[in-house]
Amino acid sequence: MSLFKARDWWSTVLGEKEEFDQGCLCLADVDNTGNGQDKIIVGSFMGYLRIFNPHPVKTGDGAQAEDLLLEVHLRDPILQVEVGKFVSGTEMLHLAVLHSRKLCVYSVSGTLGNVEHGNQYQIKLMYEHNLQRTACNMTYGSFGGVKGRDLICIQSMDGMLMVFEQESYAFGRFLPGSLLPGPLAYSSRTDSFITVSSCRQVESYKYQVLAFATDADKRQETEQQKLGSGKRLVVDWTLNIGEQALDICIVSFNQSASSVFVLGERNFFCLKDNGQIRFMKKLDCSPSCFLPYCSVSEGTINTLIGNHNNMLHIYQDVTLKWATQLPHIPVAVRVGCLHDLKGVIVTLSDDGHLQCSYLGTDPSLFQAPKVESRELHYDELDIELKELQKIIKDVNKSQGIWPMTEREDDLKVSVMVSPNFDSVSQATDVEVGTDLVPSVTVKVTLQNRLVLQKAKLSVYVQPPLLLTCDQFTFEFMAPEMSRTVAFSVYLKGSYTPPELEGNAVVSYTRPSDRNPDGIPRVIQCKFRLPLKLICLPGQPSKTASHKLTIDTNKSPVSLLSLFPGFASQSEDDQVNVMGFRFLGGSRVTLLASKTSQRYRIQSEQFEDLWLITNELIIRLQEYFEKQGIKDFACSFSGSMPLQEYFELIDHHFELRINGEKLEELLSERAVQFRAIQRRLLTRFKDKTPAPLQHLDTLLDGTYKQVIALADAVEENQDNLFQSFTKLRSATHLVILLIGLWQKLSPDQVAILEAAFLPLQQDTQELGWEETVDAAISHLLKTCLSKSSKEQALNLSSQLNIPKDTSRLKKHITLLCDRLAKGGRLCLSTDAAAPQTMVMPGGCTTIPESDLEERSIEQDSTELFTNHKHLIVETPMPEVSPLQGVSE
Repeated sequence: MSLFKARDWWSTVLGEKEEFDQGCLCLADVDNTGNGQDKIIVGSFMGYLRIFNPHPVKTGDGAQAEDLLLEVHLRDPILQVEVGKFVSGTEMLHLAVLHSRKLCVYSVSGTLGNVEHGNQYQIKLMYEHNLQRTACNMTYGSFGGVKGRDLICIQSMDGMLMVFEQESYAFGRFLPGSLLPGPLAYSSRTDSFITVSSCRQVESYKYQVLAFATDADKRQETEQQKLGSGKRLVVDWTLNIGEQALDICIVSFNQSASSVFVLGERNFFCLKDNGQIRFMKKLDCSPSCFLPYCSVSEGTINTLIGNHNNMLHIYQDVTLKWATQLPHIPVAVRVGCLHDLKGVIVTLSDDGHLQCSYLGTDPSLFQAPKVESRELHYDELDIELKELQKIIKDVNKSQGIWPMTEREDDLKVSVMVSPNFDSVSQATDVEVGTDLVPSVTVKVTLQNRLVLQKAKLSVYVQPPLLLTCDQFTFEFMAPEMSRTVAFSVYLKGSYTPPELEGNAVVSYTRPSDRNPDGIPRVIQCKFRLPLKLICLPGQPSKTASHKLTIDTNKSPVSLLSLFPGFASQSEDDQVNVMGFRFLGGSRVTLLASKTSQRYRIQSEQFEDLWLITNELIIRLQEYFEKQGIKDFACSFSGSMPLQEYFELIDHHFELRINGEKLEELLSERAVQFRAIQRRLLTRFKDKTPAPLQHLDTLLDGTYKQVIALADAVEENQDNLFQSFTKLRSATHLVILLIGLWQKLSPDQVAILEAAFLPLQQDTQELGWEETVDAAISHLLKTCLSKSSKEQALNLSSQLNIPKDTSRLKKHITLLCDRLAKGGRLCLSTDAAAPQTMVMPGGCTTIPESDLEERSIEQDSTELFTNHKHLIVETPMPEVSPLQGVSE
């Protein structure tokens, strides 16, 4: 920020709620007094034209009534004002006013007054041109080297240049490739127009080329033009500046050379006549206007640049010479001679603040008050330091800026899942088959203590579960207010979701004294959906391909007590066997041992075991909690079913590879299709008929191939999504079994879930295999490493799709082996040294070195596969159940 402010010489505010832009300000001796004194001409978008001649009594005076020479309402918005020799037969200066659909040229004259009110000024319309196209901006000059008069060139919004030779219209030309109009300027030295196109490049067009080019108003070629009288509009030179331009200014302070200045969004450029860059300057702030105004020393040019920080910078070429503070953001800046004061800087803001100022050394007179000196009491400072450290420590423990109680008091979210199905199912467009798909109603209640704004409730469930409505918005919630919304959940697809847990997230803003707009906050509430929403009672099966056995430390519980909604009256005598049938068609059987404390879950599909196993453990924990028993625990003593898990990984990876191949083939066919289209278009445009040479047949065949490949890509994406859902279910099951097998704490299970389930959605760019491989490799080289040498290895910073899944499967197997040998999961690297621990039964030693790997590869299929036998294991510590709704 500058130490100095601009010295206010004269200022005023124009109108009320009027708008201005960079073309609305002009300084010139518009009334032709000949004394070298400039007048300030200002036009507004409201159509007001004002002419000022400021002459303050003392510096800093506001506008007096006699300062305003003329104020006229022209009705149409004024886009730009310029002063030049625009009337034929005279070299007097006239005022050109550009409206959106009209160009008007006025003469400004003054009459000597006989009373104290001073001189009287008036404008007289000399001529006007009605425009056929909406105007954007204009420039003027002695086009073609004419003497004693100025011609006007107007650029329309669709990129057409219209040239007017004073009272008559000369010609119009379209700029090639024009999309949006840019700033326009005329160089008298090269007799060319310079603009910046929407392609972000500076373009120069010779006036002679524009004059002899084909007329833009003629849409049809005449016979004379066919003979070569019309020429193609060719650009003289171009320069790519890589950004949009705000303004262009061409200056020539000596006859030998001229410079083209271009103000961009982040830089300003100085170009030579031929388009070569003389210099460029990267600006620190976003500019709003600029003006190259003089040359102090030979070969240098001074430039004023205003920015959106209310600053006005003065550069000599690329060197900052001065910076001054303005009271507003300037959109136009000019330098002129006012009231015998040369070099007055005139600035105009977009809301009508007009100021005449000059540079000076007028520093701020504010002085910082002296601080009272007091003696330092080191004992009190030590006590205060300890209190602050304690507060910081408590905040770090809570991992939040505000206390949890305060955040919970702002808004309370509660979710209630109906224990009964909807009387009329809300399921639509289901893909389950012949089964009647039920739906269940979920109600979310918001209770707020304070005023809340812009509260938005978003509800998430795992696909293929679907919600009838998942977004709710509350613009304003008064204090002590309660809002309840209801929606239904049902199963849409023919496969099972990986979880029955849903999440209700509320984002809201809480207004405060320091921030009236509100502080953004988020609160969430999880809920469980009933198992019967996706599952029906089924016939138990005695045989199955996949079996799991869960051990407990308590006597077996009747399955009728655990699953009351899944047993019929005829099954009262068979309380140790229960069948489940998912709506997709797969079946799961649950058996409770009569003599031992074990439960067996079996199914034909490995991933289907997850939901029933998890539901069994949750319901067992809830059952014993109601009985007042707190030492209940589950454990798993069988072999880890990694081989079945690896089959699902291979299937998912195969679909990803197949998807890549299909997309590449589709891209090739699309390129071929476009090439054939171009060939056919060329044949159809040819004036001489030629045979198609079976191009139409080839086009039809390629089109059918493109459609077939697109259908194949969509089908593969659907299969990939289902495979990823099944893989997530199997991953949840493997994490659960590892936790029961090694008696992992909830924090360690959370680390495993973060490593194995990093993605909620699988894509071709970032897939499950490479992400999980990187996470497991990090665990193996940090907390589960065998030595410091492994910790020193760096992982690749870029994730790419692997060639196969052998590396991932090896790392998963190695992870289980390290855990079996006593490794423990933690986020710090201090616990890298493994603890000695007795390995449970059913685990085989995994080799660590490359030499051992080769010798054991032939027996790798026997590792962690024998999961059909039962082994009694010590009880598992209690796992906290998720709160939800049971049948």
